[in-house]
Amino acid sequence: MAADEGTGADLALMLDCERRIVNAWPSPATLLIDDWMVRFAGGYSGRANSASPLKPGAELDEDTLALIEELYRADGLPPCIRLTPLVGAQTLARVKARGYVVRDASLGLIRALDDVAAEIEPELQIEARPSADWIAGVAARQSGVKADAGKLAAIVEGVRLPAAFATWLIAGEPVAFGMSVAERGMAEIGSVVVDSAHRGQGFGRRLIGGLMGWARAMECRQAYLQVDQTNAVANGLYGSMGFRRLYAYETRVLDLGA
Repeated sequence: MAADEGTGADLALMLDCERRIVNAWPSPATLLIDDWMVRFAGGYSGRANSASPLKPGAELDEDTLALIEELYRADGLPPCIRLTPLVGAQTLARVKARGYVVRDASLGLIRALDDVAAEIEPELQIEARPSADWIAGVAARQSGVKADAGKLAAIVEGVRLPAAFATWLIAGEPVAFGMSVAERGMAEIGSVVVDSAHRGQGFGRRLIGGLMGWARAMECRQAYLQVDQTNAVANGLYGSMGFRRLYAYETRVLDLGA
């Protein structure tokens, strides 16, 4: 779990992404505990329901880790830690020794926007705030807890930075959704979903391209996102669109009975 090239520039860039993610995907409840952001969103998404380090070498001693575990259990959630390259070596060993298991492994990708035109195709509808239709559309095209429109709304309605909630329309029919949030020259892209009946037709690519165009219009220099390491289709798409791997991380959970 290290920035790919291992350079100071990559570490600084990763830190820029990790700090902005907190604002781009805000949890309804957030605690700042030492060098860690501890977030709660009713179990919707790993990022919004985990403890994440916010500085290089961030450590958790036994008492602080136990406190975080107690907070998650009190909320009916399994304790969850995001092990990014910012985590200190002692905490990395401590979390593994306590029996935390990998729930998912993700990649942080980034792309410069210098070659992107600040243009948006007419089929792409962009709203500054998440409409009920956008929330329902995203939720309806997902499964499990991700299909809970109320929990999704609790997150996206908390966005306070400039944002684009995008819907791709074909003859007035919504076929793909996504969002982007701009902050200090960088734009996060997320919640990209394509209707199952319209996959493989390039709508996801065009929607992401439109969000990149919006980000360029917002004077962002870079776009970043996070993707599951096992999602070969998404990783192939992002790679073909010029995104590069910046870092890898694991999300680990401790069973509620532990």
